[in-house]
Amino acid sequence: MESVFQLRNIRYGDILNIQHMDIPKDKITCIVGESGSGKTTLIKMLNCLISPTEGEILFQEKNISEMDPVDLRRRVVMLGQNPVIFPVTVRDNLSIALRFSEKEPLEEQEMKKYLAMVHLDKNLDQPVENMSGGEKQRLALARVFILNPEVLLLDEPSSALDEETEILIIEETVRYVKHYGKTLIMVTHSKLIAETYGENIIKISKGQFVREGEM
Repeated sequence: MESVFQLRNIRYGDILNIQHMDIPKDKITCIVGESGSGKTTLIKMLNCLISPTEGEILFQEKNISEMDPVDLRRRVVMLGQNPVIFPVTVRDNLSIALRFSEKEPLEEQEMKKYLAMVHLDKNLDQPVENMSGGEKQRLALARVFILNPEVLLLDEPSSALDEETEILIIEETVRYVKHYGKTLIMVTHSKLIAETYGENIIKISKGQFVREGEM
């Protein structure tokens, strides 16, 4: 099976100690484990938001330390638990993503299509200040979809959502990555989500990892 990431002899302070880990390409990998086990630290290293103290990380067989970090982050996009939402309109938040990735502006109908994918029924010219935390999280996810990355790194992407909306959003994300042939690497607290959608499950415990197997 082809790997999108390969980790070799990785250390990050006293938080992570990973001797060997391969993450498969074009699959859904769920990362699970108790709070403080190093899950978020792990995925932040995958697009150079932080760098390991020791060891190397290969992205498609190229050492990420030798890559342009901006180029890497356009190809490997991360959505954190508390994504940055700019205090402007819905339209502007989506347009900012396009400018970052040096992509052409989208027509209004295309923008609305991405909002529909995350079940966000908002006017494009609506200010975001009064949107709920869950709505902002969905807007941030739509922004990730618009960027069209090769790899999506999601850190608890549904943490601000109620259970019903959580399932809808995860299903839409899975549908997106399968339709467009993407790789999804997702930190989740939910055993149900991991077992339902994960094709590969990695458990992190006290900075070490155990591959639980392929679903």
